[in-house]
Amino acid sequence: MIVLGFHTAGPACELALLRDGHVLSERREAMARGQDARLPDLTRSILSDAGIGIADLDRFAVVSGPGSFTGIRVGIAFARGLALATGRPAIGVTALEAALPAGQQGSALVALAAQRRPPDLTFWTQTFRSGAATADPVERSLAVLKDLLTSHPHMLYGDPDTLGPLLPDQLVHDAEPSAVRAAQVAAEMDPDLHPARPVYARAPDATLPTKPA
Repeated sequence: MIVLGFHTAGPACELALLRDGHVLSERREAMARGQDARLPDLTRSILSDAGIGIADLDRFAVVSGPGSFTGIRVGIAFARGLALATGRPAIGVTALEAALPAGQQGSALVALAAQRRPPDLTFWTQTFRSGAATADPVERSLAVLKDLLTSHPHMLYGDPDTLGPLLPDQLVHDAEPSAVRAAQVAAEMDPDLHPARPVYARAPDATLPTKPA
């Protein structure tokens, strides 16, 4: 199976082309915005490097969030467009699924920084059992995260530099979302159960105006 993966939900534009789980080619350009302008050229480049045409692809994988609001929408729109043009499925992989290393066994929790400025310090989290998600992503405060890890011990995955000082009694395994891992995960997913659609794990900041009484 040949899978083209995209990750634009973070501070970069990432693409990875895999055949049967093995990387054929990959690209990563650091950028906080402008992924929409780079994706077409990077896609042509990565396919050309591997000598593969767009019609040879079996499916597309895209990191669907949580993460950068604009980046999520750009990546999903691009993956959906390619899926529509080729008749191949576009599969959404959460940022937490795209961070958990392959082969994980037992109970695990992936935590990625959401709001980074104290006191509004929160984390996007998702729980897993032997690699399979057991819940949807949610945003948790540091206090709630600590309580969860105390009451229900998990192997913790995330950024050790961020989580280590905050959770000094907890071993933190290094994990970061990637287009490569997204493509690997998507190869095993049922397209009907994992469509490419945004996962924000947070209520929108904007609210509808209220009518005057």
